[in-house]
Amino acid sequence: MPCTMGPRQVVLPADTTAPRAARKFLAEACCGSHVAEVVEEAQLLVSELVTNAVRYGAPPIELQVCCAGEDQLHIRVRDSDPGTPQPRDADADAEGGRGLLLVDVVSDDWGHEDDADGKAVWFTLKV
Repeated sequence: MPCTMGPRQVVLPADTTAPRAARKFLAEACCGSHVAEVVEEAQLLVSELVTNAVRYGAPPIELQVCCAGEDQLHIRVRDSDPGTPQPRDADADAEGGRGLLLVDVVSDDWGHEDDADGKAVWFTLKV
């Protein structure tokens, strides 16, 4: 997916501060039209994916933000664990386990890509 301004990326800490750092980076990396239209949804989904990478993945954890024109925002969260992400059926009382389901419901498209050094989970939001 071609980025209007080129992709922006950051390596995040592999600890509980990563989701907050990811949300902040995302808000700073987005172009104006995306900040106005979809940044809150994007920050919610980035928090979920980065939390999963910290809990179940392996460092380094990388976040890439791509403003693909004015109509699409593409986000990738990559880590070094080769395990395939699996949506879970969380109990109603569970405090977690809904991250990928939330990504599926809120995003316009999402998926994952495996590579020799791990995997990336991505999502797209349309303006």
